[in-house]
Order: sequence, then structure tokens, then C-alpha cells
Amino acid sequence: MRSLNRKRVLVTGGAGFLGSHLCERLLERDCEVLCADNYFTGSRDNVLHLLSNPRFELIRHDVTFPLYVEVDQIYNLACPASPIHYQHDPVQTTKTSVHGAINMLGLAKRLNARIMQASTSEVYGDPAVHPQTEEYWGNVNTIGPRACYDEGKRCAETLFFDYHRQHKLSIKVIRIFNTYGPRMHPNDGRVVSNFVIQALKGEPITVYGDGQQTRAFCYVDDLIEGFLRFMDTPAEITGPLNLGNPGEFTMLELAEKIIRLTGSSSRIEHKPLPQDDPKQRRPDISKAKALMNWEPTVPLDAGLERTIAYFRDRFFA
Repeated sequence: MRSLNRKRVLVTGGAGFLGSHLCERLLERDCEVLCADNYFTGSRDNVLHLLSNPRFELIRHDVTFPLYVEVDQIYNLACPASPIHYQHDPVQTTKTSVHGAINMLGLAKRLNARIMQASTSEVYGDPAVHPQTEEYWGNVNTIGPRACYDEGKRCAETLFFDYHRQHKLSIKVIRIFNTYGPRMHPNDGRVVSNFVIQALKGEPITVYGDGQQTRAFCYVDDLIEGFLRFMDTPAEITGPLNLGNPGEFTMLELAEKIIRLTGSSSRIEHKPLPQDDPKQRRPDISKAKALMNWEPTVPLDAGLERTIAYFRDRFFA
């Protein structure tokens, strides 16, 4: 029987990289968790270890269609998040962000439930301001090959704030900067998983351009802690809120770290820079620090060691 005091929480995209870690943490908090995923980029394997928990329920569902369930909170994480996957079917990617937001906001409105949107640092595009604060409006190519993701997420943010203003809905919007860790998809084209897989195979490490473009890498446990803390903040705090690690590294520095940590003999191979690839990306997390005393605690080397161990055990054992 369900406890009257226990929160029932819906996580869309719950079988994905971030979603599966979030489901774990919510179960640790004694929540009932309803995990919805259509398995386009998520995997049942990511949540197999949770299926025996009586407070966990897994359903196959695509958020571009309405979902009729009873919950207290919603975390809307459903959307492919790597260029390879979101450019595979760009129309569907935009639909997932926009129709998915409309459907989940409609559900939250009916239930008077608090809802969090997993937005992205991609809303800043190739930024002309560095580091990026939440007040920066971005520098985005609205018709480029990445626009299906960037503009879809920007439109989702618009919808969240319009539902908040028009329907007094309790919303939280977070902008996620590069996150890595166990359960990343091995073929998602993201830089950490790319480099780790190539290093473990002894293949050349593919660095695009001159390798001087920068990213700031946040370990998944730190990010999920930020999710939970932000969801618990008072209703008047809506975001958008940057969550990420302000430590900034060039792609060459990352490649060299991964070669060292894997003990690989891989060499670095340069290829042309993809269109609209941001040259630099680093979050200003002053708001997250001030609002909820949050900042990342896992150093890059320690997080990479855990990530490498996951890939080695999962795919190279």
C-alpha cells in the first residue's frame, strides 16, 4: 500500500544516462518512482537493478503522446542529448522537446504537480559571453544542423515559463552543462565516451579542429544532487539555473588525461570541426551556490577513473 506521505515521482527519459541515476537517488529518498522511456537512447539495462524495488515502476512511453498518471512531481528529462542521436531524426528531436513539454506541462497542470525541465547549455549556442550566466540570451544558429536540439530546448523553456505565468504552475528549469559518468551511451558521440572507448580500443583519439575548444565537465553524481536540491527550493525560485562544473579544459587536455588514465597507446588524430560546434563552454554557477549551497565536488580525474572503470567492465571485460 502506498504511504500517504511518500512522494510519487515521474521521471521521463528515466532509463537514460541521467534519468537512471536520478531514479536511484529518488528511491534512496523513499519516493515511489515511475520511470517512462521509449528506449530511443535509453536502455532497460540502465534500470534493471531497480526492477525488484516495489517502489519502482517502468513503462515504455514516448512523451510526444499524452500520459495519464497520478504523481506529485515530474522530472522531464526525455530527449536525445548527443549530436549523433538528436541529428538522426531532427524533426522527432524537436517534437520530443516541444510536444513532450506540452504534454508534461498539461499533466502537471491537471495534477497541480511541480515539474522540472532538463534544459541545456546548448541554449547559449556558440557563446559570445564567457563564462555563461543565466541572463545571457545566447548566440544560436536557428537553421543549422544542431538547431533541432538547441531551438527545441529553447522553446520548451518558453512553454515552461508561459505555463508558470498563465496557469501559476510550479516550475523548475535547469540548464545542464557537459555531464559524464557511468551509463553514458557508448556510441553517443559525446567527447568523454568517444575518447574513453577509443582509448580502451587503442584507436586514434579523434580531436576536432585544433583541440583548443573548451568544455567544463560535471560528474553525474554532482549533477543529480543539484537536481534534487533545486526541486526542493521554494516555489518562487523557478530558474533557469546553470548546473555544471566551472573547471574548464581543452579537448587536447581531456584526450591526454584519458590516454594517461587508461594506460592507452592511442595517438591523437585531428579532424575538421563540425558546423556550429561551440568554441568554449563554461557555466557561471554563482546562483546555484547562493540558492542551495551547491557546487561540484568530484574532480575530473576521479570522475574519469570511475567512468573508465564502467566502460572497461561493461564492454571490455
